[in-house]
Amino acid sequence: MLNSALDSRIFRNLFGTEEIRDIFSDEAYIKCLIEIEIALARAEAKVNVIPQESADAIAENAKYEKLDLDRMAADTENVGYPVLPLVWQLAEMVPQEHAKYIHWGATTQDIMDCASMVQMRRGLVVVRRNLHDLNATLTTLSRKYADTPMAGRTHLQHALPITFGYKCAVYLSSIQRHIQRLTEIERRCLLVQFGGAAGTLASLGSDDTGLKVRKQLAMELGLHDPSITWHVARDNIAEIINFLALVGGSLGKIALDIIIMSSNEVAEVSEPFVPFRGASSTMPQKRNPISSEVILASSKLLRSNASLALDAMVSDFERASGPWHLEWSCVPDSFVLCSGALHQANFIMRGLLVNTDVMSRNLNMTKGLIVAEAVMMGTAPKLGRQRAHDVVYEACTKAIETNLPLIDVLQQDESLVAQVGEEKLRSLCDPCQYLGCCRQMIENVINYE
Repeated sequence: MLNSALDSRIFRNLFGTEEIRDIFSDEAYIKCLIEIEIALARAEAKVNVIPQESADAIAENAKYEKLDLDRMAADTENVGYPVLPLVWQLAEMVPQEHAKYIHWGATTQDIMDCASMVQMRRGLVVVRRNLHDLNATLTTLSRKYADTPMAGRTHLQHALPITFGYKCAVYLSSIQRHIQRLTEIERRCLLVQFGGAAGTLASLGSDDTGLKVRKQLAMELGLHDPSITWHVARDNIAEIINFLALVGGSLGKIALDIIIMSSNEVAEVSEPFVPFRGASSTMPQKRNPISSEVILASSKLLRSNASLALDAMVSDFERASGPWHLEWSCVPDSFVLCSGALHQANFIMRGLLVNTDVMSRNLNMTKGLIVAEAVMMGTAPKLGRQRAHDVVYEACTKAIETNLPLIDVLQQDESLVAQVGEEKLRSLCDPCQYLGCCRQMIENVINYE
């Protein structure tokens, strides 16, 4: 049954991948909860809080395969959280003399937060790999098309000449920053959670025993040990989800460009050809930019989820009365959406069809108007900037009205030709001679470390 596009058998592989869904599935989450309970027991045994044989017994007997999932679901509906129902069943699996040490000194949120952190750590591995794949592909495109001229557009109008490699390098620069952000986020935000009922670890005494357990638990789980309990300081979760939204925003920008550039009127690029992909039920000629459309939708959903994560930060006192629950939805959904969008982006860019001839044709379709600034700046040393602006503005107006190339109109101004020279004017009207620092900036991005 369809609950959402992310769960639907029909739509799910458009918006996500099996790999990322497996990390955030019910089964994976429950296994993470069990993993946390086992890791906590091991950590406490190493700090001599519980007997080592009890930790071993918990690790040996606490098995996902032994769970009654229907019972757990029913108990969770009643309790409101899955940890106590889980602990009840784990206690039945473990010999009685050792079962009493399950969940020792912990609170429900400790276990659930740690499980979410482990899932997010694994999810970020997938995100990182996809970002690096996209980084490599965009690097190749930036280098390959570094000298391929095309029309740069502002407000959907021709502005100045650029190269397609420059456009790809702009995309690439944002992906590079996301990789850099991810490294910082992994260090700053993937924190272990262990604080007990009100975060003070009072259940383990007034000395530093609880802090030692927390540090050991962090080591067991591959997470970082925080300076203080963060039950109601949820900025780390919000940062991760907002990071995924930032990635989605960058991918959405690329997707929107491709959607417009693949329109029949522009036709400069198109998504990889796969038989019947983007086909219409009534218009056989259609090849809709499906992957770009999915990315664009995902970017908007990610932005919406980012706001939920920010709302979840506003918690009351030492344990939230409700905002925490928002994360149960926005965290897994955001990872699925971001990973799915990255998967679609990699598919597009690896097989992107680039129509360089059309780019050249479009660049010249305004018959030189796209280099009006070049003419103005090139004649300014002779005429003065304001006079040059006025002369070129009048020439552009006449070129539009008469449908003549800009160079032809400029050559009709004998005074201008005398002052600047016909050869100079022709050079100024060549779009390929007005690419600025495109090549240098592309190299800067490609060589960025």
